[in-house]
Amino acid sequence: MTKNATGTFVLDTYEAEKPYDEHLDTKIARVHIEKTFSGGLAGTSTADLITVTTGDTPRAYVAIERVEGTLDGRTGGFVFQHNAGGEDGKPWLTWKITEGSGTGELAGITGEGQIVIDADGGHSYTLIYDL
Repeated sequence: MTKNATGTFVLDTYEAEKPYDEHLDTKIARVHIEKTFSGGLAGTSTADLITVTTGDTPRAYVAIERVEGTLDGRTGGFVFQHNAGGEDGKPWLTWKITEGSGTGELAGITGEGQIVIDADGGHSYTLIYDL
């Protein structure tokens, strides 16, 4: 049965390394983040990103994120694979649960979702999953 979880998250840690690749105005760097989720998914995560910026503007990233917590009353964990970019100045941020990564009561989970950054910088999420 397909379920839908929504909520918000905050970035507890954002540690950007010095760019390891720079060409003209484009920079590629590694970033480590830690989050706290609330809503349908409640828990914490750690993620490592590879980011692309042009000037002062983030343009894209890919990431792997390990999540531990409770999803609609079931405790366990799983891994997200992120993909993010932009089109015509509007960002899009998607994630997919890595097949076989579910643990505990979340073993066997599959799904995907998206992240939305609102005008004041707050982050919300939608996760559509099967378990």
